[in-house]
Amino acid sequence: MDRRLLNEGFTLIEMLVVLIIIGLLAGLVGPKLYARVDTSKVQTTEAQVKMLKGALETMRLDTGHFPTTTEGLALLCNAPADPHLKALWKGPYLDQCPVPNDGWGNPFQYALLSGNPQEPFALYSYGADGKPGGTGIDADIGILPPQ
Repeated sequence: MDRRLLNEGFTLIEMLVVLIIIGLLAGLVGPKLYARVDTSKVQTTEAQVKMLKGALETMRLDTGHFPTTTEGLALLCNAPADPHLKALWKGPYLDQCPVPNDGWGNPFQYALLSGNPQEPFALYSYGADGKPGGTGIDADIGILPPQ
């Protein structure tokens, strides 16, 4: 038998060295990629808040009011039950119905506020943790209710 045929291929040591190098590279590059994913989810959520705010303002121009807290953001996609408002409603006000979730797949929080003409409603996401408050990517994003 030819000696060259017996010596072809990789040894176990060579394969282990390559696997260790790949593992080290993944350990260095992986965290940076995950940080980018979190940043993109924050940016996506901020863009969605702006889009939803524009849809709410368009609906207010048509109907004369923002949805109540009970009606919520669903009113952007579904006509109101009140016949008078239904006649004024020219929706759906979103290209994508039902209302999209935030970057982490959680529903947006909406509440109609009284007493502040500057910000008549609160529209926000609880961030990555899905809970009120937080810092960094866990911070609430959007038009927050007054404290």
